[in-house]
Amino acid sequence: MGETGSERRDRKLDLAAHAAWLYYIAGNTQEEIAAKLSVSRQAAQRLIALAVSEKLIKFRLDHPLSECIALAEALRDKFDLSLCEVVPSDAGSGDTFNGIGVRAASCLETYLIAKTPTVLAFTSGRTLRSMVEQIPSMERPQHKIVSTIGNMSHYGRAGHHEVVMHLSERVGSQAYPVPTPVVATSVEERELLQTQRSFIAVKTLAEQAKATFVGIGQIDWNAPLHQNGFINDDEVAELVELGAVGEIAGWAYDRHGVLLQQGTNSRVASVPLEQPAQRLVIGVAGGVKKVEAILAALSGKLITGLIIDEAAAQTILAKI
Repeated sequence: MGETGSERRDRKLDLAAHAAWLYYIAGNTQEEIAAKLSVSRQAAQRLIALAVSEKLIKFRLDHPLSECIALAEALRDKFDLSLCEVVPSDAGSGDTFNGIGVRAASCLETYLIAKTPTVLAFTSGRTLRSMVEQIPSMERPQHKIVSTIGNMSHYGRAGHHEVVMHLSERVGSQAYPVPTPVVATSVEERELLQTQRSFIAVKTLAEQAKATFVGIGQIDWNAPLHQNGFINDDEVAELVELGAVGEIAGWAYDRHGVLLQQGTNSRVASVPLEQPAQRLVIGVAGGVKKVEAILAALSGKLITGLIIDEAAAQTILAKI
């Protein structure tokens, strides 16, 4: 029987991983790799490039950058943060979330490698999903990975950037998703959903989390909540009218970081936010579009830690 396409791909990835290990870890030249793997120099080069593009290897910068450290210290002092990390911005790409995801993964990994059973909580979103992509496969069945936000709209449509189930598959931990939509259709429905035993169990676990990693979304047209279908056009317009600038786990807040009493907040079915936060709640977010939302979350003490990019950090410090 001939080799299947899947088997061929697996064999090629094995070869790419071998080539990347020889190049990045063992310090071989491309000519040496070609000789050891019995391929041409060009093929060796392509295998190394494949290993990078398939994320078989992950790069982490161990040498801290002084400018980023200075920004992190300034933010930590100003907002009394337990943790603050600033990553370099790539002005040319406009794509900040991947660098933030890499740094957040490094922070998350310190909790995951612990042998002691640990509860870790998460919201959802593109940057947190990028963080999960950087976590290597491991077996950590002793940990509990808990969501603080549902992953569906009023009508059952799933969001694109779910985190908890995805992370659980990578690390073998127990997963506890929130069994509700992000925003219920009525106050009565929210109350009913939040009396369910499954919701109470997840909420109780979330309140025990050693660290909670949260995405921060801005409130405007086509913002994450809107884009994912968790809130509709009228609800976005209402939130903007009420002065909302940002949201965490669907909970909208104004420019002072104060949670709104009206609008969709009366129907949010996520685990409630503490204000001020009493535990380690790490905001993982960046980009100039989110500056107002991040600054408000800091001002309102909705977060006690922050992983952000250099450009956004500079803009926030210039505003205060």
